[in-house]
Amino acid sequence: MITLKRSDSNNTDFQTLVVELDRYLAIMDGDEHTFYAQYNKSDGLKYVVVAYDGDAPVGCGAIKHYADGVMEVKRMYVAPSARGQGIASTVLKELEDWTIQLAYKTCLLETGVKQLEAIRLYQKSGYNIIPNYGQYQGVSNSICFEKMLHASLSNFAS
Repeated sequence: MITLKRSDSNNTDFQTLVVELDRYLAIMDGDEHTFYAQYNKSDGLKYVVVAYDGDAPVGCGAIKHYADGVMEVKRMYVAPSARGQGIASTVLKELEDWTIQLAYKTCLLETGVKQLEAIRLYQKSGYNIIPNYGQYQGVSNSICFEKMLHASLSNFAS
């Protein structure tokens, strides 16, 4: 059974998963990895979700303040051995719920055009392609997404 834990970037399981993510991205991004790596620092993240299969950390994601009312989704990753089980969708939904609880209304994110599984995940989850924002403007290997979040009563049930 998959369980989720809210934490921050000091979580050692999150740090371990991010090392795996960075290795994976170094292969996928090739020559552009150095450019992207400068924007993917994980220290100081206040809002981190780690997914566990039993006691084993298998996935993660984070959100960080981008602008008034806007959170940026960062460091989404699922270990290859755990893919295909809906873990990324579950982590993303938890990040969206947390965003709403923090009184933000929008999530945005960037991923690489070669990250086909990630692109499918975001589209399936209701994210829309937007013009590249911030440091990703004019970067042809980046694709950016945005989702307007809607609070439901279930988000605030006690």
